[in-house]
Amino acid sequence: MSRSYGQYCGLARALDVVGDRWNLLIVRQLLMAPARYRELLDGLPGVATNLLADRLRDLETAGVVERRLAEEGNAIVYALTPWGAGLREPVEGLIRWSTPLMVRGPGGDRFRAEWLVVALPALLGDKPAVRRPSTLGIAVDGHLLQVAATRSGIAVSPHDGRDLDAVVRADASIVLGLAAGVLDLDDTRGLVDIDGDEAAVRAVFNPPAPS
Repeated sequence: MSRSYGQYCGLARALDVVGDRWNLLIVRQLLMAPARYRELLDGLPGVATNLLADRLRDLETAGVVERRLAEEGNAIVYALTPWGAGLREPVEGLIRWSTPLMVRGPGGDRFRAEWLVVALPALLGDKPAVRRPSTLGIAVDGHLLQVAATRSGIAVSPHDGRDLDAVVRADASIVLGLAAGVLDLDDTRGLVDIDGDEAAVRAVFNPPAPS
């Protein structure tokens, strides 16, 4: 790697690998799905193309990222190795930890709805298990995601065309606030549009406390 803290400490050695700027955001993108170089560049607004190439090379050398042939065609995609995929847990922990930093809203920061594919499971997975399975649509900035909530957990992905129990339309900051539990649906009247079964929405965003 390009730098080392030179400390025999698990945190220091982990940061030797993923502590450089952009590394964990590259991991975030690949936690969603394997991606081509151009897709990574598009999903990381602000990164220079030569810096992205350097970071990918470092992560590949470290065994976090690997190159594969795409399922269709002969294109090369970048993907997390099984060891690299183990970063999901610490990444989700950082997302939960960041809640106080997100309260003030985006300001002038860039936002892409696809980032919710990683953020929402991190935030919703910390809540009590839903008692009634449901599938919600989350519409943000013209993108439609689906949240499949079952007793075993939460899965978030782009909408695949399946029937939805309800669709929630709101700004990203409201959706994140609801998922983090700092907002209640009753606090967001006029800021959230619900089309469909409101009870299904409440089961995901405001689940009853376990008895």
